[in-house]
Amino acid sequence: MYRNPLFAFTKRSLVLIKFSNRSSIRIRLSAAARAFHIQPRLGAAYNMPQSPKIVKVEELPPNEAKWVEFQKISWHDQTGKPRVWEAASRKTRGKSGVDAVAINTIIRHPSRPPSTIIILQYRPPIDAVCVELPAGLVDEGESPSDASVRELHEETGYKGKLKFISPTIVSDPGLSTANMQLATVEVNLKEDDKEPEQVLDDGEFIERVVVPLEELYDRLVEYDQEGKIVDARLWHWAAGYHAAKTML
Repeated sequence: MYRNPLFAFTKRSLVLIKFSNRSSIRIRLSAAARAFHIQPRLGAAYNMPQSPKIVKVEELPPNEAKWVEFQKISWHDQTGKPRVWEAASRKTRGKSGVDAVAINTIIRHPSRPPSTIIILQYRPPIDAVCVELPAGLVDEGESPSDASVRELHEETGYKGKLKFISPTIVSDPGLSTANMQLATVEVNLKEDDKEPEQVLDDGEFIERVVVPLEELYDRLVEYDQEGKIVDARLWHWAAGYHAAKTML
């Protein structure tokens, strides 16, 4: 794993946290360090002024829903019996017919092991920080392939080349009509490349984490033990890679 040091201010001192694979080193500087002005990373999940919290949960009137709608699906089963199914549907699907993309990233570096990028993001529906693949909606007039490269750059700062994109797949067909495509994007770095800046929208608080592929499965287990929730797509990818190495 490799990450840049994080700088955190307190009233009396400046704390530098330097990360290594399994440990952290904290160096507490004197009060004079307050003279230094380090530009904060706005929008980063680890730089939020406070923790998010749910203040109210109430029924959403259909006329107030901007992103989703409920559907009553009348259908006949295999015996001809009439039935009704309740489902949620996105209101943003464009001409591509695909709602969203998620991105498996492969980072190649001259002196570091092959790695991937995961993101940490608070999700109100589960009231927890979710560990996810970079992902996002496909814009109107945009192809899923173009969306995958764009979303990776916006959420992580990294620019890469699309190597593969899946057929249209679904995550929860018993509840929602939502679909997506899963892209693999390769990022090739040079020895002296610096960590890029994220291009986050207002209201996005996304922490990116670069993880060596060999450590991904164990890292997700650790996040679960910390109380975070791992997204199913990311878990399936990591578990499949882990199984291929240890069980086949």
